[in-house]
This record gives sequence, structure tokens and C-alpha cells, in this order.
Amino acid sequence: MFPPSQGLRLDIDAISQICGSVSIACWIVVFSPQIIENWRRSSADGLSVVFIVIWLLGDFFNIFGAVLQGVLPTMIILAVYYTLADIVLLLQCFWYKGFTLSDEVNKPGNGTTENGGATERSPLIPDTRQQTNGNHAHVGHTNGNGNGYHTPPRISDIDRRQSTHSQSSFRERFLSIDGTHLSPVTPLLDDSEQNNQHTQTRRARPQSTLQTVLFNLGTVVLVCASGVFGWWLSASRSPPPPEDQPSTPLTFNLWGQIFGYICAALYLGSRVPQLLLNYRRKSTEGISMLFFLFACIGNLTYVLSIFAYKPICRDPGHCAPGEASGIYGRYIAVNFSWLLGSFGTLVLDACVFVQYFMYRKDEDSDDEEEAER
Repeated sequence: MFPPSQGLRLDIDAISQICGSVSIACWIVVFSPQIIENWRRSSADGLSVVFIVIWLLGDFFNIFGAVLQGVLPTMIILAVYYTLADIVLLLQCFWYKGFTLSDEVNKPGNGTTENGGATERSPLIPDTRQQTNGNHAHVGHTNGNGNGYHTPPRISDIDRRQSTHSQSSFRERFLSIDGTHLSPVTPLLDDSEQNNQHTQTRRARPQSTLQTVLFNLGTVVLVCASGVFGWWLSASRSPPPPEDQPSTPLTFNLWGQIFGYICAALYLGSRVPQLLLNYRRKSTEGISMLFFLFACIGNLTYVLSIFAYKPICRDPGHCAPGEASGIYGRYIAVNFSWLLGSFGTLVLDACVFVQYFMYRKDEDSDDEEEAER
């Protein structure tokens, strides 16, 4: 049964360990949703390459600072894991976008960039039906003097134009067929049937959105529960520490602190390119919300695990006046760079969620307007 009753106490140390275990569980799976999302869409347009590069640099400084400062071994292991996962995500971006550090703004729903250039999603053969029809509409007959006098066309000219128009219409229809219709199992539908299918797809969106919310919620609960279970399994099989054991004195490492603050600055700066890319695209399409949701929960529980600290005085159980607060303040000062990086990115990740709901509302409004047409 839970909570366990085999000598385990739910004190301040246990709360810190539970939060730390949940944070580790979230950070282990944080990159998986975004990697799967990129693979499913065969695109990484929604993800900022600069965001991943700066985050990767922050992970490198995180490793150096954690080793020099002598933090917990789990923090060092996680820092190495973050670095490897960032490398995988960066290679995936280079695979889909090409080796570039610039973030092209591809509007969702079309295959052109912000300056009108073609991308890998642009059609190989442009649709020239409107241009051709417009040219036919403005064809006129003038006499040799060019004074605008219309002469009746000859029968041979009419036959020639009809033949040319029929050949051109057939060629345009043939070239307008995309590659999906070359499959024998894919029916060739006219525009009216395609519009009906798009309308039905838009009407079915609320159901898929509900399924997505339930799936994300279930995934988060499962990951958090696994973190709590990991703490319970570890605490039930390890002996409790002696209460009269004096605490290890906290010391500052100059280079560890320098690398820690550089890491915090890089973590904070990494979110800015992603926020700007979302703003320029007016969309968060291509971003897995589980990616940022696990990052938020991981940062929040990590901050709580640091704050949930019980200072141990030199004489355990008998602290001098102000000794406990002094030890706690020094402990916070040693870990302040990691607190700053985690809490700051938590706030910026919340801004990504604000963008998600704001642009999602606009996209739903556009879909409703298209459905009414």
C-alpha cells in the first residue's frame, strides 16, 4: 500500500527526494515527444535551431559546473544525458532543415517562406490554370494596323484554338495531379469532394483535441507516478541515515560557480529564439507540448527539491541561534545559479504555453471561417 509504512517518514528530506525523483523522471523523457513529433511530421520547421544550439552549450557548461562544484552524482548523470539528447535533436533538425543555423519562417499550411521563396514543401509543378484561364479571357483580335478593330475569326482559326485549348487543358489537368494520385489505391477526387472531406476533418477536430489532452494528461501522470515509485523503491531498500551525523560543510568553487551562472544565462537565452520564431510564424505547429510540459514539471520539481532542505547543525539536534538559517542561506547561495536557470526557464516555458493557446484560438477561428464558406 501507499504511502509505505515500513519505517519511511514523509519529512522534509523525503519531500525533497520525491521532488528530485519526479524531476529526474520528467527529464529522462523530456526529449522523446519532440523527437517523435519531428519524425512523425518529417519536418522540424516548428523548432528553432538556435534554441537547440544554445541549450546544448548550456548543457556543456552544466556538466563542467556540476563536476567542479561537486553536486549530486544524479545531477551530473542527467547533465550528460541532456547533452546526448540535445545532440540527437540537433542532428534531427539538420537532417530535415539542412545544415543551417537560420530559422526560416514557414507559414503553417503552405510551402513558402516569409519572403515568398520555395521550400521542400512547395509543389514541384505550379498550378497554372488560373494564369492560363486569365490569358484566354483577354485574347482579342485586331487588324493589322492595331487600331483595335475586331475582325471575325475564321473557321480554321477557331478549330486551331479549340484544339490548342483542349490540349492545353488536358496538359494542365495532368500536370496538376500530385504524386499521391499516382497510387492505384488513392482515388482521384474532384475539388468538391476534397472540400467536403476537409470540412469533415475540421468538424472532427474537437474529438481529436480531447483525445490529445487525455493522452498528454495520462502520460504526465504516468511519468510522475514512476518518479514517486522510484523514490519509494529506493527509500524502502536503503537504510535511513543516522540522525546524529554532522553535515558536510558547503564550500564555494569559483569555476564551478562561474560555469553555473554561464549555464543559467544560456538556458534563459535559449528560449528567446523559440519564442520569436513562434511569434513570427503566428503558430506553434510542429512543437510537441509534452516537450515543454515535461520541461516545466522537471524544472518546478527540481526547484522544490532544492528549497526543501533541512539544515543540519554542527551539534545535531542542538542548533545555536541563527546557525540553521545561516546554513540554509549558504546552501541556497551555492545552488543559486541552478535555481536561477531552472526557475527562469520555467517562466519562459510558460510563455510558450501562452503562445500555444493564443495561436491555437486563432487557428480554430480560421478553420470555422473556412468551414462556413
